[in-house]
Amino acid sequence: MSETPSRRDLSDRHVLIPGGTGGVGEGAVRAYLAAGADVVVPTRTQERGDEFRALLGAAATERLHLVVHDYTSFAGAEALVATAVDRLGSVDDVVAPIGGWWWGKPLWEIDEADWQGAFVDLATTHMAVVRAALPRMTRQGAYTIVVGESAHVPVPGSGLVSMEQTALHMMHQVLTAELADAKRVFLLELGPVRTRLTEAHDPQQVTADQVGAVAAAASASTVAGQHLRLPDGRAAAEVLARLRED
Repeated sequence: MSETPSRRDLSDRHVLIPGGTGGVGEGAVRAYLAAGADVVVPTRTQERGDEFRALLGAAATERLHLVVHDYTSFAGAEALVATAVDRLGSVDDVVAPIGGWWWGKPLWEIDEADWQGAFVDLATTHMAVVRAALPRMTRQGAYTIVVGESAHVPVPGSGLVSMEQTALHMMHQVLTAELADAKRVFLLELGPVRTRLTEAHDPQQVTADQVGAVAAAASASTVAGQHLRLPDGRAAAEVLARLRED
């Protein structure tokens, strides 16, 4: 059952979701569309965009804007944000479930390709999107960074993932300090997430729909940006209830 907001309280909002076609990102896309927002989702190819639209089914209304864009560089992210602004007139909110999993080697055995792909490329993409989008976002919106618990729980063989996720934690802290009350930045820290891509289905795990619902509720609220921990489904439901009370 979807956990997305029941009322269309974001009907005037324009939302950018890089990473929206992934398992976690799908939950965010569904939640913002259900709340009435216009949602821009970049895809690598037109074919992938068509597949994602078909996956969403009836949820893929005319308010879903799929654009073919590479946003992994500073120039690419600038072009993506410019496209979103040109198409919708503004960008209010950004949700960034950007990332991937890397596993297989202790740190002393990694090679340059591992380092580039699992740390440098992902950190650069997050930095590029923040740099391009945050200055152009409207005051009412929120920027939401999505990370996993691996940021502070070391996983042998996946150290590069933990290091990159820890860097995003600090990104959130620095942005919060630099912005003061000018704009809101949230950090969603997730435990294992049940998505369409996961094989195991632990009923205690947070779901992609819950992650999306929390992100949308944070956008719709007036609370200051903060670090929101969603280690499991129960915690996600509690955070969602607090946000909706605002």
